[in-house]
Amino acid sequence: MSTHPDTIYALATPPGRSGVAVVRISGPDARAALAALTDRALPKPRVATLRRLIGKDDLPIDDALVLWFPAPHSFTGEDVAELHLHGGPAVIAATLAALSVQQGLRLAEPGEFTRRAFDHDKLDLAQVEGIADLIAAETEMQRRQALRQAEGALSRRLETWRSDLARVLARLEAYIDFPDEDLPQQLLSSINLEIGQIADTLGRELAGHAAERLRDGLTIAILGAPNVGKSSIINKLAQRDAAIVSSIAGTTRDVIEVRMDVAGYPVTLADTAGLRASSDEIEAEGVRRALGRAEHADLKLLVFDGGAWPRIDPETAKLIDDQAICVVNKADLLREPEPVAVEGRAVLKLSCKTGLGLDALVAEIAVRAKSAMSGGEVLTRARHRAAVEEAKAALDRARGAGQLELKAEDLRLAVRAIGRIAGRVDVEEVLDLIFREFCIGK
Repeated sequence: MSTHPDTIYALATPPGRSGVAVVRISGPDARAALAALTDRALPKPRVATLRRLIGKDDLPIDDALVLWFPAPHSFTGEDVAELHLHGGPAVIAATLAALSVQQGLRLAEPGEFTRRAFDHDKLDLAQVEGIADLIAAETEMQRRQALRQAEGALSRRLETWRSDLARVLARLEAYIDFPDEDLPQQLLSSINLEIGQIADTLGRELAGHAAERLRDGLTIAILGAPNVGKSSIINKLAQRDAAIVSSIAGTTRDVIEVRMDVAGYPVTLADTAGLRASSDEIEAEGVRRALGRAEHADLKLLVFDGGAWPRIDPETAKLIDDQAICVVNKADLLREPEPVAVEGRAVLKLSCKTGLGLDALVAEIAVRAKSAMSGGEVLTRARHRAAVEEAKAALDRARGAGQLELKAEDLRLAVRAIGRIAGRVDVEEVLDLIFREFCIGK
C-alpha cells in the first residue's frame, strides 16, 4: 500500500520542443486520472496503448501512447501512469493543465518519484545515488559505473559486510549472555579474528579512490614557463578555441578548465599561467594559482619549449614526479640532440603546429586515466567513504577492547555505519541532500 495520500505528476523529459515528451503520474489517484484523461477503460498493464487525451472543456489534446503500471509493480511501488505525447510545448502545457484540475493531484517536487521508490523499498539509497549518477554521466565509463551501482553492485557489497558483522555480533552477544553454557573456548578468538578480517577488508576498500575519481573525473594541470604552448595544447586536445593563444608571454593569467572524454574516462584539463617571477600583481596571482592547481591535480602535464632545447625551465622541472607527463612542445623547432628524457623521465615530442605527437599524448592520458580510475572499489561518494571510515574505526576499537560489552557496542556502531549507506538506519539527515539532486519528473 502507498504511504503517500496524494498523487503527483510531472514532465519526466526535458522541457522544450522534442519528438516525444513523457508525463508521469504516481499515487492512489493515478487510475482515476488516467481514466479521466482518456475517457476510456484502462489499458492492459505494461502494454503501450494508443489513446486520445481529453482536456478542459472536453477538447482533445493529443493522440498519445499510454502505459499503465498498477502497484506494486512500478518504479515507485504505487499506481503509475505514463503518457508519451508529441513533444510540443503546447501539447505538454495542455496535458499538465488537464492534470492540475483533477482532485488529489499535485505537481511533483524534484526527485519525488525516486523518493517514493525508496519509501516503498523499490530502491535503497545506494541505488538511488546510482540513478542520479546515471543521469549525470558524461562518459562511457561513468555510465557503466553508475549502471552497476543502480543495479545494486554497491548494495550487494554493503550487505555482505553488514551480514558478516551482524553474524559476528550475534556470536559475541551469545558469548556475553550465556557465560555458563558449554560454548567453545576458542569462540572469542575466532570472533576477534573475524573482526580483524572484516576491518582489513574495509581498509582495502578505503585505500583505493578509483570509483570516486571516475565519478568526479581526473584533473590534469598543464604547467610550464610562459609561451611554451600550454594554451595551444589545451585547444588541440579540446578541439576548440578554449584558451586565448598569443605570442605575448603571460597571456593566460587565470586557470581555464575544459572537460573532456578520453577513451570513456572523464578528464578535466586546466590551463594555467606561465611559471615565472613577476612584478605584475595579477600575473603573480596567476602563478600562485597555477602552483596550487599543480599541488591538487591528479596528473601534471609539464610542457617544455622545443625551441630552447636542450635548455629546460628549472621551475617546471621542479614539478616532475610520478604524477607528471613530460612534453617537449614545438617539436618542429627542435635541434639536435633529440629529447629522450627530462630529469630521468621519458618525454613526448609534440607540435601543435604540425599535429606531431597529439595522438600519443591522448593515448598516454588515456593510460593514466584508466590506471587511476579502474579498480574493484565501489565507494563513489564522500558519504560512502565517511561511513566506511566510521565502521573501520569502530572495528579497530573492537579489536582492542578488553571488555566484551564495549566490543559488542563497537560492532553495533559498525553495523549501523554500513547500513546507513544503503539507508537501512539513521537516514533522515541525508535523504534531502540526495533527492534534491534529481530533476522534476524523476
